[in-house]
Amino acid sequence: MDPRAKSASLWGLVGGLTFLVLAQGAVALDALAVPLGAVVTIGLAVAVVTAAVTYRYERRLLVWAREHGR
Repeated sequence: MDPRAKSASLWGLVGGLTFLVLAQGAVALDALAVPLGAVVTIGLAVAVVTAAVTYRYERRLLVWAREHGR
């Protein structure tokens, strides 16, 4: 697998799981009354969007960080 695609996939996984953990916390605190199917669907959408944005902009971010000494 291309390293760029692998990185984007892993960041997508991190983004989706982060959303699901936060949603689970909200459910545990009775702050969220959304069906489980909707939460999982939104989590998958977050994962896909995170992966797509990472794939598109990761290279630019690395160049910017190199230029600004970070």
